Amino acid sequence: MASPDPAAVPGADLPVRVAALYQFTRFPDVESLKAPLLALCEGLGIKGTLLLANEGLNGTIAGSDDAIAQLLDHVRALPGCAGLDVKYSRAAAMPFDRMKVRLKREIVTMGEPDIDPLTDVGHYVAPADWNALIDAPDTIVIDTRNAYEVALGTFEGAIDPETRSFREFPEWFRKFRAAREADGPMPRVAMFCTGGIRCEKSTAFLKAEGIDEVYHLKGGILAYLEQVPPEQSRWQGECFVFDQRITVDHALQPRNRSLCPRCQGLIACEDTPCPACDDLAFRDHA
Repeated sequence: MASPDPAAVPGADLPVRVAALYQFTRFPDVESLKAPLLALCEGLGIKGTLLLANEGLNGTIAGSDDAIAQLLDHVRALPGCAGLDVKYSRAAAMPFDRMKVRLKREIVTMGEPDIDPLTDVGHYVAPADWNALIDAPDTIVIDTRNAYEVALGTFEGAIDPETRSFREFPEWFRKFRAAREADGPMPRVAMFCTGGIRCEKSTAFLKAEGIDEVYHLKGGILAYLEQVPPEQSRWQGECFVFDQRITVDHALQPRNRSLCPRCQGLIACEDTPCPACDDLAFRDHA
């Protein structure tokens, strides 16, 4: 699916373009990609984080429209990256402090080494078709994100696994399935995450576990918020994003959240105490 025109993204008048991107592919020499990518980003004034692994690339970056376009041209020329998945949003100021390119074992860490999204994943569902799927009474909807993300917003009726990290998802699902199948066979499962990458692995995991009717939201919550009008939306609350904007609303605009400096927990605003440690001090990331 082609990425939408960045100029059509809500808040297009804001000066900074933010691009969340990923691609599962096989890099035979991933180490050789790091230095050129970092040098190009720094030369273009781009900041953010890119993760590289033998299984592909993942990250969120920000910069001028021209700089992001040049960087994406470079990434799409890498092996297997011509169909790079990109979600755009805008920011009033640079939402990152610096540029990092890191080599990792996985571009999204699940801890299941035999899971390969290039081999078998769930059925992609376009944002325009998502409501009909999750409204169906015979569909189980699972939010694959972590508990602190789910607490800020999710789709109505979605199951929260209450995980602290994505590594906990496989164990949670195996227990959930065992309890659920005591009442009969598993119905079809629809899963979603922020930008789509976690669902590439979670749906591949379910397929490997023998669940055939598995679906996931193409492009994740960010694509849904961009493409589905608010009056038709099943989304409730805000969406956590992994930069200094902290969360965005249905219009993909920052919601001025902050982080507690002691525990890094989310606090609603300047005058709100941290629910985790009751510390009134905070670091403003808005």
